[in-house]
Amino acid sequence: MASVTSSRPYHIIIFGATGFTGQFVVEEVARCAAESPGGGSLKWAVAGRSRQRLEEVLKQAAGRLSMPELRTDIEIIVADVSIEESLAIMCQQGLVILNCVGPYRFYGEPVVKACIANGAHYIDICGEPQFLERMQLEYHTKALDRGVYVIGSCGFDSIPADLGILYTQRQFKGTLTAVESFLKISSGSEGMSGHDATWQSAVYGFADSGSLRQLRKKFGHKPLPVVGAKVKKRGFMFFSKEIGQYAIPFMGSDPSVVKRTQRFLHEEEQQSPVQYSAYVGVGGLFSVVKLLCGGLLFWFMVKFSLGRKLLTMFPSFFSFGLFTKSGPTMKQIEDTCFSLTFFGEGYSEGTDPTQGQPNAKICTQVIGAEPGYVATVSAMVQAAITLLNELHSLPRRSFFCLIYICLPPFLKHYPTFFLSVCLIDHLHNHSIKFSVRNYQ
Repeated sequence: MASVTSSRPYHIIIFGATGFTGQFVVEEVARCAAESPGGGSLKWAVAGRSRQRLEEVLKQAAGRLSMPELRTDIEIIVADVSIEESLAIMCQQGLVILNCVGPYRFYGEPVVKACIANGAHYIDICGEPQFLERMQLEYHTKALDRGVYVIGSCGFDSIPADLGILYTQRQFKGTLTAVESFLKISSGSEGMSGHDATWQSAVYGFADSGSLRQLRKKFGHKPLPVVGAKVKKRGFMFFSKEIGQYAIPFMGSDPSVVKRTQRFLHEEEQQSPVQYSAYVGVGGLFSVVKLLCGGLLFWFMVKFSLGRKLLTMFPSFFSFGLFTKSGPTMKQIEDTCFSLTFFGEGYSEGTDPTQGQPNAKICTQVIGAEPGYVATVSAMVQAAITLLNELHSLPRRSFFCLIYICLPPFLKHYPTFFLSVCLIDHLHNHSIKFSVRNYQ
């Protein structure tokens, strides 16, 4: 693991540790630190606006994990996104900053800027494409000059999708040309719910969708080549035989993150790009009716400032209880899990992808615990640990995608670049597992 020094005494600093997700990140980092060789080689601290609230978070974690030492041994750093100097002081003390302060469109940029200016690597769990792509456009060159890695979407959005595609490519013997993924979330008797911050990100993201299209034009990317047969897009809503329920296109950041990684592999490593479509299950007919009614109301209201205000003031009402200001209960979290199934097709070894239809299929799956506050937290922390473990040998480049922290850098010049994905191995022991379901 990368070494800490007197000038940078911490491997990891959790910024926003008092937030709903941040509290879970604190507990996960504490567990990982206890698991590390020697029991204390991972040095970490918490940061946020209120020292008192940070003390309460550490007290709560100490009780839940039976680690009384957390109350006295973990350093507290007071930092505020609105105070540039406080962010600079925080970033000067850590190797990696885990940013848990969202919505990122409002609060993320000052942290990215401070990390780059002060030489700290940055990881977040953002599912907001506008923020992710604007940061890449505006800060890539600056981060490259400083040798800083700025890596977004290291949570449920979008590690299972991005690494799931890489895993599927790794398992496919030949040229994988297209993949469809289907997300299915299962819950217990109390159902499932998310926190208000995620709802706010969705409200303002959909309201500002036009700016995302304009933003993407500034990159000047050429379309990725279509290898093999072109896959037809599904309708807005359809019954999926693959998961046995109705499904709609997944509207999060997964497709854009996967495409960015595929572009990197194609342009930098001459890999054959994969066509990718993401869908999410919505349940039976009753769920479809609720989705249609709620979706139409949502689309109408996000267009107006008053509508957005009402949506953010009453998330539980307008989301039919799916998002609340208090977030899910522990019972809901414990009883919820997810499966992300990938159905891929391509051409077997020795077959020319330019000739005829695909002749081979593969089905892989990523399964895990509750996606928002268990799988996301595990993914974020394991991404940070993987980055720290590989930091000494990573090339001095900055990538605004997941791929470079996941892969052994000494393989970077080979076509089999991602044959051993470090992060996948870590995740197998922390709530997220990858497997092949079928291969034809």
